[in-house]
Amino acid sequence: MKIFALIITTLFAAFVCQSQPALPQRPPPAMPSAEPAKELVNYTIRVEWREAKGDPKHLELLTTEGQFNLDTIQKNSVKINDNEVPITLKLSGSLTELAGDKAKLQLFLGRTVPYVTGTHGSGPLSTSSYSQLSVGLNSGFVVKFGKAQVIQSDENGDISILVKRLDK
Repeated sequence: MKIFALIITTLFAAFVCQSQPALPQRPPPAMPSAEPAKELVNYTIRVEWREAKGDPKHLELLTTEGQFNLDTIQKNSVKINDNEVPITLKLSGSLTELAGDKAKLQLFLGRTVPYVTGTHGSGPLSTSSYSQLSVGLNSGFVVKFGKAQVIQSDENGDISILVKRLDK
């Protein structure tokens, strides 16, 4: 009889232990980061172009590492039928700092150029319709901070870029 009571007690203990809810597992402690947080800094990006005729022109913007986008209107416009038609400028891309004094720059630099698509009427009462063509440079390259680089050169002139890292 004692053996029977011992077997019943053992079975009851096994049943009770299996029906107990499991204790929640604690997550492992967080490992300290091997790399310190990257300090945010500002950069200036200056694009300058020289056309075959005329004064040099430039765009300059202040940004941090990552994406940037600038849409603006060029000072000079095009005249179509005594109407001033603006030329828009676009500078967009992304900047990623590399080791040392260099960065990777993915860049789109473009503008719209208006052109006449048709003429209506004749003489002094004629009017023209026009459209805008988007033209530009889309490229990626490595820049050295503080050193200007020519990124395009043709019979129309040169385009250079200068990226400066602004330290505290």
